[in-house]
Amino acid sequence: MLFFAIAQLAIDKQESYAWVQNIYIDDPISSLDDNNAIAVAQHLAAMLKAEGNEVKTVISTHHALFFNVLCNEFNNANKFYLRKKSELYELKDTTDTPFIYHVSLIQELKKAIESGNLYTYHFNILRNILEKAANFHGFTKFSDCLIVKDDDEEGTLHTRMVNILNHGGYSLFEPREMAEENKGHFKQIFDNFLRNYKFNDDLFTEPEIRQLA
Repeated sequence: MLFFAIAQLAIDKQESYAWVQNIYIDDPISSLDDNNAIAVAQHLAAMLKAEGNEVKTVISTHHALFFNVLCNEFNNANKFYLRKKSELYELKDTTDTPFIYHVSLIQELKKAIESGNLYTYHFNILRNILEKAANFHGFTKFSDCLIVKDDDEEGTLHTRMVNILNHGGYSLFEPREMAEENKGHFKQIFDNFLRNYKFNDDLFTEPEIRQLA
């Protein structure tokens, strides 16, 4: 990759790049599969951690796996999660627990439930979270992450609701507020999920807000 070659020239203090003191690398793996994303992260870390390297580097990415590999490779590096909220940017120090994307989605759903501002597109976000959890735990269907008993008819109801209400006319670009009954079902599905798959409550604290110039 071209950025590897340029970065190496800067690190080696080649004549044309001897002036370089800082490098910024933006999401270098957007078109790679997971195996290659891991390989790039490890190779990049090895290059930047090489003895004698004096060039400071900032790496940004929206790829959760790439981010987590880099976090493991750079134990003492500063690690941040950045998102835009209204006219401000929220910057959270992730330390050794990367603030990954699905945690941010869960946080947004918690806020929507608490405020009562639930729209049909929130079912799309909920399904996204359920599918990630199912994949992580080795299930074949997102419905395997719904808490139901053998004789619990709501298991079928909740699966159908998540299936139907995250499609079609319930578009993110034409948000419709949920009916009150659906809000109740949504909250029940979400609360049951968090009870069954426990997250560290500290992950849902408000991130530090810094005003960027």
